[in-house]
Amino acid sequence: MPTWNEINDEIARRGTANACDEVRGHYLAALRDLTGRTTIAYYSGFLQKRQPDGRFHPEASITDLDMNGMMAVVHSVDRTHGLDLIIHTPGGGIEATRALVEYLYLMFADKDIRVIVPHMAMSAGTMIACAAKSIVMGKHSCLGPTDPHINGAPAMGILAEVDDAIVQIRADPLKQIIYQQVFAKYPPAFIGDCQRAVEISRQMVQRWLTQNMLQGNADPLASSQAIVAELTNYKGTASHSHHFLAGDCKAMGLEIAALEDDQDLQEAVLSVHHAFVATFAQSDVIKIIQNSDHGIWTINANT
Repeated sequence: MPTWNEINDEIARRGTANACDEVRGHYLAALRDLTGRTTIAYYSGFLQKRQPDGRFHPEASITDLDMNGMMAVVHSVDRTHGLDLIIHTPGGGIEATRALVEYLYLMFADKDIRVIVPHMAMSAGTMIACAAKSIVMGKHSCLGPTDPHINGAPAMGILAEVDDAIVQIRADPLKQIIYQQVFAKYPPAFIGDCQRAVEISRQMVQRWLTQNMLQGNADPLASSQAIVAELTNYKGTASHSHHFLAGDCKAMGLEIAALEDDQDLQEAVLSVHHAFVATFAQSDVIKIIQNSDHGIWTINANT
């Protein structure tokens, strides 16, 4: 398996304008040839391309624009042998995520999708992983809480703050004055929007788990509800960026395969990962959706 530095050297040796694309394509095709499954990578440069204030670039997240890219790379691939979807993302919009998952369900028979997480699939990325039949994770890989954000604010955090305010005011009515100031900063209907976002995201993940990954369980509904409860346990996680490692995910009841159990697969997947990370380091590209047949769709950070 080539290291990140070796991938960089390989790109430099090619010396062509499209060297990064060519190297990524080479390793994606190698992974496809190994597994016999159509392979698509959805990669965000969110760790490399931050704004001056430290926040993620807006285009690093999952957005409705991504449907254009996904359609472009799905259009020409063989859809008869299932899909390996490699994802690296901080998450993003709930409805954009729903659209991507439902589209892939329609494109690949029997919802035959395996999600591979070489490093991080957070928030809505975790939701996509839960829509698969199984998830491949390394010892270093992680999923994250699926609590949605509304206008940049954590919806479950807002609702927890409301619940705490009710308890505090009942115990000491004078605290109502303080909380009036706290909640005055929120626009009309904001708390209702938070409630809907949390409920919709829970329903989506629960349905996908029940209908795909857990459909062979004795009680798929109960199993999916237990997993969703863990993924949305606001008080049980340190923050929205809390890392659920492979062991945590397996303990929840998710169908997790260890990347390290198959040395050939591990080397092929991490080679792909290094090729994408090298691209972000050497270019202005912030998002790449690419298939194993050299179909590529990108977004630049400066657009």
